[in-house]
Amino acid sequence: MRLRVLLACAVLPLLLWLALPLPSSGQGPARLQEKIEKTQEKINRKKGTERVLTSDITAYTRRINRLQNRIGSLQQRQARLQADVDRKRAQLVQIQMKLRDERARLARLRARLIVTRRALSERLVEMYKAEKPDVLTVVLNSDGFADMLSRGEFIRRIADQDRRIVKIVRDARIDAKRTADRLDKLERRQQEITAEVLLRRNEVAKIKSELIDTRVGYDKTRSGKKAALSKVRVDRHELEGHLVALEKEEAKITARLASNSGGGGGGNAGPIRKGSGSLIWPANGPISSGFGARWGRLHAGVDIPLPNGTPLRAADSGRVAIAGWTGGYGNYTCIQHSGPMSTCYAHQTSIGVSVGQNVSQGQVIGQSGNTGNSTGPHLHFEVRINGSPVDPMGYL
Repeated sequence: MRLRVLLACAVLPLLLWLALPLPSSGQGPARLQEKIEKTQEKINRKKGTERVLTSDITAYTRRINRLQNRIGSLQQRQARLQADVDRKRAQLVQIQMKLRDERARLARLRARLIVTRRALSERLVEMYKAEKPDVLTVVLNSDGFADMLSRGEFIRRIADQDRRIVKIVRDARIDAKRTADRLDKLERRQQEITAEVLLRRNEVAKIKSELIDTRVGYDKTRSGKKAALSKVRVDRHELEGHLVALEKEEAKITARLASNSGGGGGGNAGPIRKGSGSLIWPANGPISSGFGARWGRLHAGVDIPLPNGTPLRAADSGRVAIAGWTGGYGNYTCIQHSGPMSTCYAHQTSIGVSVGQNVSQGQVIGQSGNTGNSTGPHLHFEVRINGSPVDPMGYL
């Protein structure tokens, strides 16, 4: 009696353990696979964003470099303009000195003109008052030839002096006008040089200011993109770490399924060979999406479009290993068959079996639906060998 109790105590936990879902983490392989796919998609999107941001940063760097080259050219132009400004300023100093000299000379000429005009006026008044005689009167009134010569020389000297005074007045007037014209010309030139220098300096300063503002804007945009790139990279690294953890968990589940191979409740159908056709179709319908790579990840089964509620049959005899909600695959059932094979049925509208239940080939195990991450009513059917998905078409 005691021996039976001991045997019961030893066997009962083992039976309870066999009745539990195989994955220790509480997640089925389909759910993990779906999480892995979603995580990989996020990583791919992050990588795409990284490529775009890196390209943008490179483009902005090229723009900034081009702007910096233009700013450098403008700075060289500014330096040349500054040298030109310095030369113009030196010219202006010389012009201003000439202006001062010419103004002083003009003042002297005008003063001299006033004096000579006054002297000429006085001379004319004297001649008028003295009633200057003509040459005939001087000859007739002379006391001899010598006296006549003396009086003639005097008259000639007076005439020469008068002509000099008139010439001085005329030359002073002409010189004063020329000096005034030169002053006007110098003043206009001074104004032109000043305006030209200011215009060119303002033009270069404006262009340089605009380029600097543009460069500052580019720098700000590039800094923002660099910050965004850093954040995306951090997020991607976190996702990659999460992906590694999910893949490790999937590997553990696959190992558990593989270790449980051969423990199903169905009859022994003999060794399974690829393409043996030992499985029946779980439902009648065309294949809308086959096994293989899709969106950068493995599509681990085949999709069969079916109306909601279509009965789903076990492809072979075995024991139910997973039955329940698994996220992206919705209502999901996995049956462990003899040997290393298991079959899985996703997106069911309802599940008709429970974990640990033995089922026969052709037995209804649920109804098709559109649960989980699905684009329409269909059955996602998988065949796994030692927990790893293979193409079901080699076994149907």
